[in-house]
Amino acid sequence: MLTEKFGRPITTCVKVLDMTGLKLSALSQMKMLSSISTVDDLNYPEKSETYYIVNVPYIFSACWKVVKPLLQERTKKKVKVLSGCGRDELLKIMDYSALPHFCRREGSGSSKHSSSNADDCFSPDHPFHKELYELTNQQSSHKELLKMGSLHVSIPEPDPNDAKIVEVIQAEFHKMGEQNGSTNGHKV
Repeated sequence: MLTEKFGRPITTCVKVLDMTGLKLSALSQMKMLSSISTVDDLNYPEKSETYYIVNVPYIFSACWKVVKPLLQERTKKKVKVLSGCGRDELLKIMDYSALPHFCRREGSGSSKHSSSNADDCFSPDHPFHKELYELTNQQSSHKELLKMGSLHVSIPEPDPNDAKIVEVIQAEFHKMGEQNGSTNGHKV
């Protein structure tokens, strides 16, 4: 779509992550975020040119200062933590019309201005996320997943030998083979 619009290949994207209202108690939600990010990166490797993180709370800034020196140089170049809502920096790389809504508002300069209402599109209580969660649950329980070329496997926390993960994946393939009559050529 963008390739057609601009008449040249558009092969990368930038991502803007709003950390408004992030508290230590919300870190359990980070597991879901990292899962989504992993799926995105596996399906679209090297598509994300830069991750911009905005509206960061103090605790994130402090942790970032500790973690950043430990990262590979390539990763450091991909992640940019911007002050406030990052509007000025983001306008250097994108049009105003492309700015996420949380970067357009006046006074959205820090997590102090957080809200917990439905306007917070990154809240797990936002209607979009509730609908997406329901859809994901429905699709993950669908018996035809193997025929569609995908499947859902609940993987436990890894044990030191990683043997349990392999066992769980093998067990899931066996279950699906029993339900569908075959594993469609997948070796177990």
